[in-house]
Order: sequence, then C-alpha cells, then structure tokens
Amino acid sequence: MSNVTVAKTAGFCFGVDRAVKLAYEAADRYKNVLTLGEIIHNPDVVGDLSSRGARVIDDLDGVTAADTVIIRSHGVGPEVYERLAEIGARVIDATCPYVKKIHQIVSERSKAGDVILIAGDPEHPEVKGIVGYAKNECHVFSDTDILMKLIRKIYENLKKPIAILSQTTYNISKWEDYKHLVSGLEGVTVYDTVCAATEKRQTEAKKLSESCDVMIIVGGCNSSNTKKLYDICSENAECYLVENASQLGGIDFSHARSAGISAGASTPAYIIKEVQNTMTEILTKEEEFNFEEAIEQTFKKIYTGKRVSGIVTAVNPTEVIVDIGTKQTGYIPQSELSSDPSVKPSDIVSVGDEIDVIVTKINDVEGIVYLSKKQVDAQKGYDEVKAAADNGTTVSGVVTNVIKGGVIVVVSGMRVFVPASQTGVRADTGLDTLLKQTVNLKIIELNEQRKRAVGSIRKVAAEERAAKRAAFFETAEVGQTVTGEVKSITDYGVFVDVGGVDGLVRKADLTWARIKHPSDVVSVGDHIEVTIKDIDKETGKVSLVYKKQSENPWDLFKANYELGQVVEAKIVSITSFGAFAQIIPGIDGLIHISQIADQRVNNVADFLTVGDTVKAKITECDLEKKRVSLSIRALLAPEEAAAPEEADEEVEVEIPAAEEAEKAPAEAETEAAE
Repeated sequence: MSNVTVAKTAGFCFGVDRAVKLAYEAADRYKNVLTLGEIIHNPDVVGDLSSRGARVIDDLDGVTAADTVIIRSHGVGPEVYERLAEIGARVIDATCPYVKKIHQIVSERSKAGDVILIAGDPEHPEVKGIVGYAKNECHVFSDTDILMKLIRKIYENLKKPIAILSQTTYNISKWEDYKHLVSGLEGVTVYDTVCAATEKRQTEAKKLSESCDVMIIVGGCNSSNTKKLYDICSENAECYLVENASQLGGIDFSHARSAGISAGASTPAYIIKEVQNTMTEILTKEEEFNFEEAIEQTFKKIYTGKRVSGIVTAVNPTEVIVDIGTKQTGYIPQSELSSDPSVKPSDIVSVGDEIDVIVTKINDVEGIVYLSKKQVDAQKGYDEVKAAADNGTTVSGVVTNVIKGGVIVVVSGMRVFVPASQTGVRADTGLDTLLKQTVNLKIIELNEQRKRAVGSIRKVAAEERAAKRAAFFETAEVGQTVTGEVKSITDYGVFVDVGGVDGLVRKADLTWARIKHPSDVVSVGDHIEVTIKDIDKETGKVSLVYKKQSENPWDLFKANYELGQVVEAKIVSITSFGAFAQIIPGIDGLIHISQIADQRVNNVADFLTVGDTVKAKITECDLEKKRVSLSIRALLAPEEAAAPEEADEEVEVEIPAAEEAEKAPAEAETEAAE
C-alpha cells in the first residue's frame, strides 16, 4: 500500500511562529505597519499579511514616526535600531531569540579582541545582521577551503584568538566537518549556534529520505533552510521543492510507492497538509493502476519477481544464458550478475552451473525472459546485514560506486549506502579514495520493508580509534619512542597518528636544520619514528619530537671544533651589522662587520655575498648560550690587520640553533645596538 509520511518537525519553528504571530497582531492593531523585508520566506503568508495592510519594505527610506516597523526573525544589525530610534517609529522586534544569542556572542567576543568567523551565506539577511555586531575583524565562510585559509592567516600567522559560529539554519553535516577541522587548536573557540530545531528538522528529513522513493520539500524558493533540506534529501532520494500543492501537478510519480514530506521553517501547517493530501491521492491512483497490471502477470506460467533455478548454458562477455525449464530463453545481463560492475561474467559463473535467479522481465513476443542473479545474492546478503544490524556487529564489503552524497558498499551481494558524512573521509579529500577498497562498517539503519540499509564506516573507525586511544594513554610515557603516520601538515607543525591519537610535532621539533615549511621534511602518509615530549591525558593532547638528539649540531660542533680553529664557512645571510656563515648544517657563526676586513666596512655587501665560501677563525664559542663568533680579519697578516682609524667595538651575538635561526638577525641587531 502506498504511503505518505510527514516529518514530525516540518513547518514553523519557534522563532518563525513567534514572528508571524507578532506580525498578525500588529496588522490587526496598528495602521501603517511595515515589515523590514518579508516576515518569512513564504509567499502565501506574505500575501495574506499584505491583504491585512502589512506592507513589505526593503530599507528605511521614507519611514516616519507614524509607522510601525516589524523586524523579522532573521534580525538586523545595531545600525538599524539606531536609525529607527532617530526616526522615532514604533518598533516590534520579532528577532528569533536564538539569533539574539548569536548577536550577544559576537558582540562580546569582538570586544574581547577575537576575530569572528561565521559559517553561512554572506548574502543571507541573518548573516548580514550578525556581521553588524562585530566591531573588529570578521569573515564569512561557506566551505572548508576558505575556513582553512582563514585559520592559516589569522591563527598561524597573526596569532589572534578566533571565535567560530554559524547562522542558525546552517547545514549540520558541514558544520560538524568544520568543528572537526579546528578541534584541538588553542585560541580557537567554537560556539554551536545551529538552532536545535534546524538540527532536528535536517536530521529527521535525512532519515526519512533514506526510506522513501521520493521526497517533497515544501517552502519558499528563497528560503535558506528550505534549500538546505532539499540538498540533504537529494543525496538519498528523488527530491522536489514546491511552494504549495498546486506545483505537484505535472510531476511523474508513477514509479513511487512511498513519499516523504518535510518543510522549511517558514511553511504554514495548512500548506503542508494540502501537499500531504494531494500526494496521497496521486500515489493511490498510481497504485490502483499498477495493481491491475500485476494481477495480469499472475496468470502467466512465470512472472516478474518469481525465483527460479536454472542451468547456465552459455557465458558471453555481456550476458549469461540460462535454461530455466520453460519455452522462453533466460538471459542474465552483465548488470544483473553482480553488484560489482567491474567483474566479468566468466568470473562469476561457468557453463553447467546451477544457479538461483529472479525473473525481472518477460517478453512473450520474442520468447525471452530476463533474469537477475544479483537480486538473489542480495537476499542472502540482506540476511547477513540484518543480523549485523540486530546484533551491532561489524560487516565487511567492497566500495563499488561513488554516488552523489556517499558511496555504495556491497556486503555479500547486498548494496549498502554509506552517506558521505559516515565514510570518515574529509570533505576536502574526495570519496574516490575509497573506490574498490575493502572496508568495515556497521549497519546504522535498516528498512526491512524495502530491504535497504545504511551503514557507517566512520563508526567502526571511531570505535577502533577509541580502543587504540585508550591503549595509548595506558602505556605511553614521556620519552618513549613510537612509530606513527603523518596525517596532516600545517605551517606550524605536523600531526602524526601514533595509535588513535594525533600528536603534534611542532616545526621547531622536526629538524635541527633551517626549513621554510614542515613539508620540506615529511609528507602526508609518511611513517616516522617520534619521541613523546609531553602528554596531557585530561585534554588528550600529545606533543612529539621528530629530530634526533644524536643529530644535534651543537654536539657535533663540540666534538669537532674548538676556539681558535680556522674553518671554511658558507655565507648564508647578510645584515647591516655583519654576516652569518654556516660552519656545519644547523650552526651559523656571526662575522661581525668589524671582523670582515682590515679596513672600515660601511656596507657588508661590498665585501661578502650570500653563497661565498670564506676562511675564518673561531674567536668565540659559548656552547651553553649557543653562540659562535668568527673573524676573517684575524687571519690577515699582522701588518695588514692594523686597527682601522675608528675600530668598531666587538659585540657578543647569540647564534641560535637552526630552528630559531630565522629570528637571529633581529636579536643580534638588538644586542649590537646595546
């Protein structure tokens, strides 16, 4: 029997319901009622309010003290309130309380110096209002690439605190991805500002779409939250967006036996009811017609859907011929042999095999019966999947297809849909990395009537990771050496999976050598040996070290060099007060401007060039302070090394290890000035 199911949370949310009631009360009570923008994105409600005298305006031009202005649920920036106060108009504030809360967070965090990042549509009225409360730097983003660019610019380069939040109607799946990307970053605070009603509406609509042939989303075409519902449901079912029941006409629903209905927050209950009644009538008519067709088929010797046994008589590259004991010849197209499209017919069956098949189509005129083996296999797979769903056990399968919104995993012949959000693959990576891979998954939803299953790879991975994480913290100790896989690289360091835990190797702990970026040392996917530097079990943070103590350049220097020794060094940088020369990788000595030549040097570049190799004498060596001074002048003949007319005073400059070398010129210049 056909059925039409309406999501429980479809229609008006608290904020919209409140705004609409305030608008109707104002229209009945006052004259010259104006709504600053459409009160909600629904043409029927807007039209009805207009008939009652509530006129829509786009801005405050022409508004007078005699007018009553309604601020809709999306809210506005503080400048609008200030302008209305100057005009003297009556104000009815219908801003959703959840939106008001976001205004307060943005205002407080902005005053505290945080950079504000807002997940949302920069053109959406709610977002425009939120931005108005940010007194300092504020950015709106809508995908992971933009978010990470902002994080690198603000957090990594400028070292500013960040507050991240979203518009109330934002896509829950995307929001969860954003939270995952920034988790663990100090100085980054995430505020969950997606409305609870929005989250529940999206979750229920998604679940409903997974069990229906078709989904109807009811709401205004300009409504942001309605469009998000459409996008979410389109990943699982054929989906249509309509504003009312009249728009259902002309759509072919002949293939559908079940329909789900959800509606945006701006859709009145009576419109949802009209759509439900219309869809019920449409599906009932289609069912009656198809029922008559099915009755006719039952009079045949074999019929569509019947399970029969047969003997394979021929195997071709594109099909298999089967004798099923009737006058018709049975054909199994390659597409009906297996759920894995990459296998060949000869890989599955051979001539003489006895197999079970299901009749999919009968052509009495040509004497042909089309059969399916994969449907029989799917039934066997269904039993396994059902047992896994009932017992909460893990099953294995091969990813055979990447489709819109997720992947298909074949488990013992049954196709299991895994939504993108349940694959465990990051949004910026792409699902194609899973294709042809054998994966473990858990069944999180099972529609026994339609024999459809939804699985989660991420849940299995999360459980495995949790077990590894617990084991790690039980046994891990500071100073212990472990092997891990490089998972991601940032400007400030490398995250390494050391067994259920992503530890951070900061740039300074990667190598003793001077590097521009951590990617100069390691790549994503590398397996490296690291030492545990610090463990915080309460926060779950682990600090790691990759550079080896045995490679410490200061130990090598101590063993091979001494005060007064003459060395060959390579000029690596030039400053106003001298030049730095590399003695060995990781150890740079300072040749002060007074020690370059036997004459007064005004411009170091006139005497030395980056890349030059020079001979110099070690004139100072302080291993504790990690500073080395060199002198070219000390090697000149005594008569050539006479003191210049105005000898510069020699200064001590600390030469840091390679990880701090980029700071050395500024520090040395300060010390020289003293």
